[in-house]
Amino acid sequence: MLETITAVNQAVNSFIWGIPAMVCIIGVGLLLSVRTGFLQLRKFPYAIKTTIGRIFRKKDASDGAMTPFQAVCTALAATVGTGNIAGVAGAIAIGGPGAVFWMWCSALLGMCTKFSEVTLAVHFRERNKNGELVGGPMYYIKNGLGSRWQFLAVLYSLFGVLTVFGTGNATQVNTIVTAIDSALLAYGSSLNSILPTVNLVVGVVVAMMVAMVLLGGVKRIGSVTEKLVPFMALFYVVLALGVVVINYRRFPAVLASIVGGAFDPQAFTGGTIGSIFLSMQKGVSRGIFSNEAGLGTGSIAHACADTRKPVKQGMFGIFEVFADTIVICTLTAMVILCSGVPVGYGSAAGAELTISGFTATYGGWSSIFTAVALCSFAFSTIIGWGLYGSRCIEFLFHTDKVVGPFLVVYSFVSILGATVDLGLLWSIADTFNGLMSIPNLMALLLLSGTVAKLTKEFFAGEGAGK
Repeated sequence: MLETITAVNQAVNSFIWGIPAMVCIIGVGLLLSVRTGFLQLRKFPYAIKTTIGRIFRKKDASDGAMTPFQAVCTALAATVGTGNIAGVAGAIAIGGPGAVFWMWCSALLGMCTKFSEVTLAVHFRERNKNGELVGGPMYYIKNGLGSRWQFLAVLYSLFGVLTVFGTGNATQVNTIVTAIDSALLAYGSSLNSILPTVNLVVGVVVAMMVAMVLLGGVKRIGSVTEKLVPFMALFYVVLALGVVVINYRRFPAVLASIVGGAFDPQAFTGGTIGSIFLSMQKGVSRGIFSNEAGLGTGSIAHACADTRKPVKQGMFGIFEVFADTIVICTLTAMVILCSGVPVGYGSAAGAELTISGFTATYGGWSSIFTAVALCSFAFSTIIGWGLYGSRCIEFLFHTDKVVGPFLVVYSFVSILGATVDLGLLWSIADTFNGLMSIPNLMALLLLSGTVAKLTKEFFAGEGAGK
């Protein structure tokens, strides 16, 4: 049975993440960039000023909404996850150092893609029966494209409900137990016998904590993420920068391997990986898995923001991709490559490769701090994706009565995720991510004119200066 699932998933995954998908993702990002005059570059200083400035502005949100800062923290909670740690490690192992270069390229276009998603989500959102602000791809398809395209909104929501269990929960918990297991084994292989019990306990504890947060509603989700995300991001950045500084002599060679490996992988992987397309595929797919630009999921959180300016909230989309991929993913890559740990090119790898980069630099004790960072990243991701899943299932059934039971089931998946094979989980998550992107990219293509119009009106008027 497992072999059949693996074979089917591999076939679907190869098709979804093949050349057509790369063309669509890059093509839509390029089109949106052209139609907005490469806003992500032209207005990057404004985006940073706007987002950083609002982060430190204290404000209470109206009922059924989050503050703009809580919204971006919830979105970052879902994006800054194990994809930044385990995903980057997997991309380097399968695609070589050059995968990092293609990750940067996808992020450059992804900034505009996510800006567009957030802008459209806020512009076309609505309030549900409880008075909560709801939005995202299914709503900008429904309200922006009309009834003819309703099937796209249904498909997106359906794929979203299926995706959250793998991408949002199971893979995250799997990475948590991997980190904890690695930290325990660093103190002696004799602890190996208790790992299955530890994993089960961790799964149960995570399930209970997730249920407590998610069943508390939008306000509690926003309150938790605004405290957790800044702490975990700063903690990880400082730890990773230390690895780069300590191994600064390797930095020039690492940069050369990233740029050179993007066009000649064979030269930097000992001939194990010789395909430029494989390097590109892994870099782009893992980049999207991490920053979610093209998936539209982050816009679901931003739609909850208590703001009346879609374009201004859209600036957080640019900031998100920059923080997630250009900063955190790059630092993870530097931890692996600058530390000099051996990389088994051509073989699957996960969080353990990143952890080995930290321990090789700081010593075995650092595995504890890495485990804490991984647990924080993964837990925040589970919370963010729980919100996404609840919005998708609410849209499918046209009622919020299904949300509670869904979140209970979603929480219990954490226990399953603590014991399932990592390689298959990442592959299935990759597949569902690709399926989600199809209806969203079609909507972005059809609504690109609306994005361009809203952007032009905002910067032409008084809104940009306020």
